[in-house]
Amino acid sequence: MGANVEPAFSLGLEEEYLLVDLATRDLIADPPAELLQRCIAETDGRVSPEFLRSQLEVKTSVCASVAGMRRELATLRRMVCNIAAEYGIAPIAASTHPFARPVKRPPHTDHERYADIAREVQGGARRMIICGMHVHVGLDDDELRIAVMNQLKYFVPHLLAMSCSSPFWEGDDMGMQSFRLMLLSSLPRTGLPEPFESYGEFRRQLDQLVRNGLIEDTTKIWWDIRPSSRYPTLETRVFDCCTHLDDAVCLAALNLSLVRMLYRLRRENKMWRPYAHMLIAENRWRAMRFGTDASLLDLARGELVPFPELLEELLALIREDAEALGCLAETEHARTLLKRGTSAHQQMDVYQAARDQGATDGEALSAVVGWLAKTTCEVG
Repeated sequence: MGANVEPAFSLGLEEEYLLVDLATRDLIADPPAELLQRCIAETDGRVSPEFLRSQLEVKTSVCASVAGMRRELATLRRMVCNIAAEYGIAPIAASTHPFARPVKRPPHTDHERYADIAREVQGGARRMIICGMHVHVGLDDDELRIAVMNQLKYFVPHLLAMSCSSPFWEGDDMGMQSFRLMLLSSLPRTGLPEPFESYGEFRRQLDQLVRNGLIEDTTKIWWDIRPSSRYPTLETRVFDCCTHLDDAVCLAALNLSLVRMLYRLRRENKMWRPYAHMLIAENRWRAMRFGTDASLLDLARGELVPFPELLEELLALIREDAEALGCLAETEHARTLLKRGTSAHQQMDVYQAARDQGATDGEALSAVVGWLAKTTCEVG
């Protein structure tokens, strides 16, 4: 890529869904093979199996615009919802199931990669009934990917806070907006990426793991952000899975605009100031625990700032980039998200409303699953 040639900033999005029985609203541990086969065939391979048989993943093609990505994602959700409904099943776009309980040996997908993960992680793998959303931004320059990754991690807590969708686990309110990341931390090579001085340094560290047979490639690195080994992209993986389609699109647009903003700084021989890993990690924890209800540390000011104020500063920071990318409206949907609440907020509201109307704990949790199934499939 020439020094003055701006990257295309192509975009791709992956969402993982849990499959639930529409009658019992429990997790379907072993759905009919035909369901997945039809999803794969009827979407031209844009649906694929995930770690557990009770999960599947949808993935857009490489998209030139946020609007194009939204159209494709809406089509994928609609197709999966319609096919699953024929089997009495629904997908839910949430990072945990409100009341499903892990079995001693959950049936993972019959694939050597997933068998390897189950062998390596052991008990941790048996708790991996979790789903996420991954946003790929096309950057075909290795050094640029590492430089942007180093700086983008400052914004990981902000992006996470707006995606939270995992307040329940095994029938309990966990007191966290994103319990998924607590579960994910039982895997190795997770969390915030450490800073790297160059792509060469990153490769040297990675190659030690590969050379010793500990991993095959970066697909076994589950950091919040990572350079993809399969595509010339920077992949942000910290997001919970968004129940509302427009929330997913908004966060993808914010992610994309932040990457362009950081590229723009680099082009002007500037950079986002580096901050201590421990301080960014503190914000990440606060986002997991409180979501958008938290004040986060503004590390330039050295003080806690309410999330709504931080969001306005972020939207102002990337406005030029969102306009250039044609996704200003999608980024500004963040204000609607904040006012309405994340999926985690709404799940808690559905649960409490059912309890207030006399529902048992189990009935209220079932109502949450019903809301998740309905909302996941509302794609316009």
